[in-house]
Amino acid sequence: MKKLIFLSLILVLLPFVGIAQTLEAINKPKIKGLSDVAPFSEGLAAVRKGDQWGFMDHTGELVIDFRGDLVWNQNADVTRSDVKGIAYPQFKNGLCPIKEIKDEDIAYYGFMDTKGQVVIKPDYLNLTEFEDGKAIGVFCRRTFRGKNSFQLNIYDYTFTEVVLNTKGEIIWPIGERQGISMNKKRYEMPELKAHLISTDLLSVRTEANGLEIRTINHQDQQP
Repeated sequence: MKKLIFLSLILVLLPFVGIAQTLEAINKPKIKGLSDVAPFSEGLAAVRKGDQWGFMDHTGELVIDFRGDLVWNQNADVTRSDVKGIAYPQFKNGLCPIKEIKDEDIAYYGFMDTKGQVVIKPDYLNLTEFEDGKAIGVFCRRTFRGKNSFQLNIYDYTFTEVVLNTKGEIIWPIGERQGISMNKKRYEMPELKAHLISTDLLSVRTEANGLEIRTINHQDQQP
């Protein structure tokens, strides 16, 4: 009798065991151990493991491997259009912001393409994401002067807020920026004074804290 009950239980449970094995097979994860998944943008979605992000396509395939140079902020200020407002990596106009820590232990920003290749060098102390083929950034030009007695590199700096295109070309100078300290202890990321309000119009905050509307005059751009 006991053997009969045991065999009956096995017969009852067998279909459920088979279903469980099938569910496990059909639900095999494409990517494991993720900390976060961002929305899709331009066909790709950022996925995070710890402090590193990669990108997957619509099939769930990882097309850009996890890396630590993508720009994001755990507590992003979404009211800002610059680096500090970026909550997660995403592509806009085919480009995604990246960062590089240089000699001064200060972050510089640039862009990579959808293949993960750096196409705009990280030469900016702050920048926006691209919109309608344009972005705004504070370009930092470094001129190497030599080394000090501690064998540390010494640079001269000039700073210009500019409009750039998706090729990385500076298409419009907005103005020189002063008062930026490149000493790590005193460094503060410069806020952007200009914002694109249309394809060819800028809203620019002046030194007197007023606002000006300026035109990007393409006829005056250098070839």
